Amino acid sequence: MRNVFVNGGCAATVLLFCGSAAMAQSTAAAPTPAPAPAPAATSADAATRQQNLAEDIKLLRKDVRSQKSKAMGTAMHLDADQAAKFWPIYKEYDAQLAKLNDVRLGNIMAYAKAYENMTDSKADELVNGAIAYHKKRIELLASYYDKFKAALGAPIAARFVQVESTLLNLIDLQIQSNLPLIWAPPKEAKP
Repeated sequence: MRNVFVNGGCAATVLLFCGSAAMAQSTAAAPTPAPAPAPAATSADAATRQQNLAEDIKLLRKDVRSQKSKAMGTAMHLDADQAAKFWPIYKEYDAQLAKLNDVRLGNIMAYAKAYENMTDSKADELVNGAIAYHKKRIELLASYYDKFKAALGAPIAARFVQVESTLLNLIDLQIQSNLPLIWAPPKEAKP
């Protein structure tokens, strides 16, 4: 069961993290194991696959940001004057969030790489990385609440925080529901 993540679930999880399905799916499908790997792929094939995955991630993350912006626009109900003030600040926020999400993506990739041979120190490192990411994300949201409040007033800034928090929670739930639980080999019983 744990091989599902390593054999194909990592790429699916990364694409899910970055893909438009993260905003649209209401239920998570159970991951299916990837077919057995082809015999001895060359390093050029591996490099090409890695490059293709990187390009797919880049495009899909752009799509998620676009869909998230549309959802934000619909929920905010801004008039023309408010929108003129809101969107430049939101674009700045979104750019900062995208940089922060690079950290999260790196942590997910590190989890995938270490999944089969998890150690105490690696598990600790991954959890601390995830906690640091969430702290930075809430600090970013708080700092942009202040910017929106200064430009548009507290009620609109509060609505931004409500909508953004809901969207982030939906994305978090989708990601977490597709990551397998961490496992570790059983420790030898002491005599």
